[in-house]
Amino acid sequence: MRIAVVALGKIGLPLAVQFADAGHDVIGVDVQQRVVDRVNAGTEPFPGEAHLQEKLSELVPAGRLRATTDYADAIPGADAVVVVVPLFVDDATWAPDFAWMDAATRSLAEHLTPGTLISYETTLPVGTTRTRWKPLIEELSGLTEGEDFHLVFSPERVLTGRVFADLRRYPKLVGGLSEAGTRRAVDFYEAVLTFDAREDLPRPNGVWDMGSAEAAEMAKLAETTYRDVNIGLANQFALFADKAGIDVHKVIEACNSQPYSHIHRPGIAVGGHCIPVYPRLYLSTDPDASIVRTARQSNAAMPEYVVDRAADVLGDLDGLRAVVLGAAYRGKVKETAFSGVFATVDALRARGAEVAVHDPMFSDDELAEFGWAPYHLGEPVDLAIVQADHPEYASLTPAELPGVRLLFDGRRVTDAALWNGTPRLTVGGGA
Repeated sequence: MRIAVVALGKIGLPLAVQFADAGHDVIGVDVQQRVVDRVNAGTEPFPGEAHLQEKLSELVPAGRLRATTDYADAIPGADAVVVVVPLFVDDATWAPDFAWMDAATRSLAEHLTPGTLISYETTLPVGTTRTRWKPLIEELSGLTEGEDFHLVFSPERVLTGRVFADLRRYPKLVGGLSEAGTRRAVDFYEAVLTFDAREDLPRPNGVWDMGSAEAAEMAKLAETTYRDVNIGLANQFALFADKAGIDVHKVIEACNSQPYSHIHRPGIAVGGHCIPVYPRLYLSTDPDASIVRTARQSNAAMPEYVVDRAADVLGDLDGLRAVVLGAAYRGKVKETAFSGVFATVDALRARGAEVAVHDPMFSDDELAEFGWAPYHLGEPVDLAIVQADHPEYASLTPAELPGVRLLFDGRRVTDAALWNGTPRLTVGGGA
């Protein structure tokens, strides 16, 4: 098959590589010339994705994968077009911002030729595939969905850093606007993906027909919103445990020892492209989902809570030297999307603290681009807050933070035994 992948980001590029590695001819479209140039040179444009560089080094020279900024080069004649363009959410209104996706959809529609399958993998509010993309594509292409082309939704369900492994491990969900379109999509994904055997699933691992685009859209929103709500519940338990002097981690461990409890871990922040965003996409079509809204608001308030607790211990933070350890939204990932670092820095600055940021994955210049003073271990500091669970912080000691009066480990990654004699707090108490 000839396959076009629209947007070569941290999900789109590995998908393009996966399709090419399965024996198909793939062309990727991206608006960034730098990304296109690096892909065409066989060089990964971002670090940290397992096996990506080795696959690029093989597939690009073999002519199985190339990139372009020109939709007219990529879309005409494609058997399938897979769209992985980012969808943003307005921070103030929580409304989805379709600007980038609208632009990409218009560009592909203007060059669409009959016989193409179009699959959106970007997480969408329920109903978007049918009510937004179908009429827009039909209007600009002059083609009819279900007759001249097929349109489906098939959500990406992978994590950056392990995309290729996740593509094998998790069922590929597909929902079309017609039975014929769904069959076409099932055939397509069965031709480009392979799956691990999993005895824990109710049916064989593989491509799962969800029955409609709306069901597939909701499945992605539901599985991610569940995590946000679960973390919100864990944080609620942690806040009470802090007041009551209970180690909530022991409580959660005990609860999860039986098969009906799956309480997540509390922590300083919920970051990344997915968990903070998708509940808001869900709320855009189900605004009465009060549980979802409350959990999202509670999780967003956790950085402020951590700084408040630090102030309870240290008193006035005005003029104190504070360092936030970890700019990334999670350990071992060089990405700051919706990271708790932003709210934590803001809360510290609002109290007059002198704030610096440390992250082993970012250079001083990269940290400075965010407006943060870079911190180096060994420099004097009064307060340290662990925001990302980088493995480097597991062996952190007071000697590396001279003068530190309080460590607040927001991820419970540091070793309590190394902090005897220095105040150390966690969310929900315990070691």
